[in-house]
Amino acid sequence: MSAKIAFQGELGAYGHQACVEARPQHDPLPCPTFNAAIEAVRKGDAELGMIAVENSTYGRVADVHSLLPESGLHIVDEAFVRVHINLLAKPGAQLSQIEHALGHVVILPQCAGFLREHGITGQTSSDNAKAARDVAEGDDLTVGALASELAAEIYGLNVVARHIEDHDRNTTRFLVMSREPDYKKRGKHGMMTSFVFRVRNIPAALYKAMGGFATNGVNMTKLESYMVGGNFNATQFYAEIEGHPDDRNVALALEELDYFTDHLKLMGVYPSAPRRHERT
Repeated sequence: MSAKIAFQGELGAYGHQACVEARPQHDPLPCPTFNAAIEAVRKGDAELGMIAVENSTYGRVADVHSLLPESGLHIVDEAFVRVHINLLAKPGAQLSQIEHALGHVVILPQCAGFLREHGITGQTSSDNAKAARDVAEGDDLTVGALASELAAEIYGLNVVARHIEDHDRNTTRFLVMSREPDYKKRGKHGMMTSFVFRVRNIPAALYKAMGGFATNGVNMTKLESYMVGGNFNATQFYAEIEGHPDDRNVALALEELDYFTDHLKLMGVYPSAPRRHERT
């Protein structure tokens, strides 16, 4: 029996596409929510989880960064998926007939220009693949779905408009999660280290905590803050840096960070994806 990889959404979702591209040897396991996908890995129903974290047009995927630290899982890889948005419709429907387009709240802003140009009203759906399935199961030729070509194949829909995203480099980044960390792996394009931390309650703590990365020549590619438990006074930071904790400069930077924090948790060490280094 093949190993499984869990993702949020239905078959044909962009998470499904990410699984097919990044882990073709695994069987995709659709889950209704990110929580469910994480739980599937935690329980052993899947070996890996494919979790969307950010989109180049829309930004951060809401709530994901607060879910990951409590998941008990480890980041073992990253995948960048080029998101081509297509307008799908029932066989026989023409673009000029489409009045409404179903799509996830994240995808609607990514093709707002196209929808406006063609006088199409966007309507939210819980999932892009579900939108495609709903259109396929209905009989209204004026309703389309915003989804992948994979979804069109799965649900027997026609692509009436292809690659309608407003930005021609529209990309979603996914993190591959596992029950066990893998610190031995090394990547051709370098390594990434992700961690969360909370600074001590002293003046300029964050400034001082960040100083160790600068003095040790460690490049920090991401630093995001979010509240913990709805408490305005409890802020946690999620960070990503280039390098491996075994690298001398990274070890020194993390040691200095630890001095200024009251909570520091390593989330994962994984190869830097080739697409991360593509020039825009």
